[in-house]
Amino acid sequence: MSQAVEQGTLYVISAPSGAGKTSLVAQMLRSDERLGVSVSHTTRAMREGEQDGVNYHFVSRNEFEAMIARGDFLEHADVFGNYYGTSHVWVRETLARGQDVILEIDWQGASQVRRLIRECVSIFIVPPSPEVLRERLVGRGTDAPEVVERRLAEAEEECRHAAEFDFLVVNDDFDVALADLLAIVRAQRLRMVVQQPRHQKLLAGLSGPA
Repeated sequence: MSQAVEQGTLYVISAPSGAGKTSLVAQMLRSDERLGVSVSHTTRAMREGEQDGVNYHFVSRNEFEAMIARGDFLEHADVFGNYYGTSHVWVRETLARGQDVILEIDWQGASQVRRLIRECVSIFIVPPSPEVLRERLVGRGTDAPEVVERRLAEAEEECRHAAEFDFLVVNDDFDVALADLLAIVRAQRLRMVVQQPRHQKLLAGLSGPA
């Protein structure tokens, strides 16, 4: 019974590049101190302004493949020629302490996680239209035109898997999308399976003697 009270919830959030997932998750973390985010391992090069252990755990390809062989990852994938993966042990231990955890991963990783942690809550974020997605990708000014086209093609593939998720959030207005995401978290915390162990004494008193 105490385990049910302490167990956190795993939120798996996926979206095509340019849908605004990273900004929304960052604001979710600022809005709710009970939410934490998993820091993934990756083999890609560190970008300017990033910090090891904060944005990612940056490791070599050999190190990553050794971790795969040991079964260290809850999920992992090769994305655009670089590995990304989530530590299985860290997620399990963090959830056991009662901390809610957000995983920002692609649809393939989300599929792996759902098979291993069936009680996770999965959310897919989309832009309001393909045109807006293109505008956002071009507007970032960080990718060459051929990279933008590749990301748009990847977005089409990712969106084909949206129906596999529990929730769909459309990021047309940032504040509305953020409120929708926080509403999902709040609703999850109010589910009977979570509330009943926490308020067992109250429920017993209100229902009277058997």
